[in-house]
Amino acid sequence: MFEGTVRLLLVWFGALLFMAPVSFALAQNLDGVSDLKLPGISSYATPKGETSLALSGGGAITLSAQLTDKGSDITRGIVWRVFKPEAVNGKLPMVASAHGGTAVFQLEPGSYLVHASYGRAGATKRITVSKDAKRESLVLDAGGLKLDAVLSGGVRIPPKKLRFSIYEGTAEANGDRALIIPDVEPNSVVRLNAGIYHVVSTYGAVNAVIRSDIRVEAGKLTEATVEHHAAEITMKLVRETGGEAIADTSWSLLNESGDPIKETVGAFASMVLAEGDYTIIAKNRDRIYQKDFTVVAGQNQEIEVLATEAAAMDPEEGAD
Repeated sequence: MFEGTVRLLLVWFGALLFMAPVSFALAQNLDGVSDLKLPGISSYATPKGETSLALSGGGAITLSAQLTDKGSDITRGIVWRVFKPEAVNGKLPMVASAHGGTAVFQLEPGSYLVHASYGRAGATKRITVSKDAKRESLVLDAGGLKLDAVLSGGVRIPPKKLRFSIYEGTAEANGDRALIIPDVEPNSVVRLNAGIYHVVSTYGAVNAVIRSDIRVEAGKLTEATVEHHAAEITMKLVRETGGEAIADTSWSLLNESGDPIKETVGAFASMVLAEGDYTIIAKNRDRIYQKDFTVVAGQNQEIEVLATEAAAMDPEEGAD
């Protein structure tokens, strides 16, 4: 009952669509550097001494990046980092950095490792600097991913109740997947290297979860919309039908298998639930009341639990 559908719309994606700033992550898309493992953002060694290794008297190297091998240069949003290839105390010394689009560095002649990150996409390349000016380009092989979700019939979900998490497409031996980006807001563009990703869409905070495998293509924007089969439910304990909610009520929600999935306290118990059958147990002043109900996808409802002698349960039975 937790299955959903995915609608993918691939739109040609130019570099201008990637202008919004996105958090930096040092990706490991290696361009001809098969055994290289770059340090994390806080793990590289900074230059020692007052003189930078990026010298005005060295050779000029112009660096540019493209989404695809035939794409235009990216003009904004790139983070450039230049490293010496020899580790110092287990860390690669970073000798220069820049933000923006195409960048020009003055470096001492020699070999360097250049990393370009563009959101969560990135590429690494080994370059050689001489006294003569030269130009190097990095192909990021990257695209964009834009996520959204709706209810049955295309009803929009309030963005504040909807979040996405993006995982690696390939699971590890134990079945786990590496988390790439948590808490992605709907309709935000995430820059990623081309490939397949596992996307988890969560509506609310209980069990309305949809999982999908989505392919990101280089140079394109992939727009994916998943459909949640769920509804918003509000429960209250009342002494008569249509009556006021009784305060200081403890709530326990059970799924159709009898497993507890949510507990809360208050006059009202409001939550988003996936479609299916449930049992709600309300406890107030050592009296326990129970009611079975069904969630229908897209149909929000208010459920009243009657606090009457006839509806009351034996406390020991409720504890079981």
